[in-house]
Amino acid sequence: MNSVEEGDLVARVEGAAGVIRLNRPKAINAVTLEMFRDIDKALDRFEADPAVALIVLEGAGERGLCAGGDIRTLWESSKANGDLGKILWREEYILNARIKKFPKPYIAFMDGIVMGGGVGLSAHASHRIVTDRTKLAMPEVGLGFFPDVGGTYLLSRSPGEVGTYFGLTGQTMNGPDAIHAKFADAVVLVAKWPELREALTKVRPGVSAADVGKLINGFATGEIAGPVAAKEPAIDALFGFDRMEDIFAALKRDGSEFALATLKTLNEKSPRGMVVTLKLLRLARTASSLEECLVREYRAALEVFRSDDFREGVRAAVIDKDRNPVWSPPRIEDVTPEMLAPYLAGIGADELKFN
Repeated sequence: MNSVEEGDLVARVEGAAGVIRLNRPKAINAVTLEMFRDIDKALDRFEADPAVALIVLEGAGERGLCAGGDIRTLWESSKANGDLGKILWREEYILNARIKKFPKPYIAFMDGIVMGGGVGLSAHASHRIVTDRTKLAMPEVGLGFFPDVGGTYLLSRSPGEVGTYFGLTGQTMNGPDAIHAKFADAVVLVAKWPELREALTKVRPGVSAADVGKLINGFATGEIAGPVAAKEPAIDALFGFDRMEDIFAALKRDGSEFALATLKTLNEKSPRGMVVTLKLLRLARTASSLEECLVREYRAALEVFRSDDFREGVRAAVIDKDRNPVWSPPRIEDVTPEMLAPYLAGIGADELKFN
């Protein structure tokens, strides 16, 4: 076993597996710019090594694979008019696209909390394992942001309006619902993971993605739909609109317990963030590739980074933790087409480009 300890990231070869472990358990493995760079270097090494048959992504500790990006540092840079957002999101999104196209099987163990940037590192993998403890979410709208890291691509490919629902509410998926929403492929109980992990380190070099899938399925529970799947007919009726005003009107009209609880959740989110999210989700439906969505997300992310709503959302959720953001504008009907336009506009020389 050769090992490289890189601080917050562990990258090493175990048998036939190139193991990438996010190693900040106290922060639920929140990812930093340096960690993205270290993952990219590890993938270079594992791709070039013929003895490495597959990649295993996992998180240190019991709490989760990854709670997202290092949002506090981004907030500080945004306040200081810095350029961390521009640099970090560029490298992160390019890495997300690389994971999607990686030539060897890439297995993501999506245990515990998997949010934001953690979704970007795992949900584009060729083999996505969730567990009986998985809590997966894209809660960015509550930060004046939108589901990025290819989130618009993933959510727009969920069945019916399930992705619209998860993207706008930031609600949590359990393992089976993550499969239903097309964010994951198999539920494996936490108790079975050590045995499956051991088996993955023993596959032969050159193993096919199909054979890895069969191996994983041998350990899987077979569950494919959770509690949200059962609500899909209602979700389709309530979220099948292209304007936030129409979604709000449908929820108010419906008046069911589910609709009113959903309305309460949406009323806590950034109105601007919801309008941007819905527009990006609808555009993503006709996108031909993940890259096309990431290019659009990068344009929107740079605009978010400059916005008061992002700073206010992070302040209320992460810095002061008062859970009482003051959004600008405060109401959905006050978000004008002129406010939306900069999130969708081209950015010239700064456009996201892939190798």
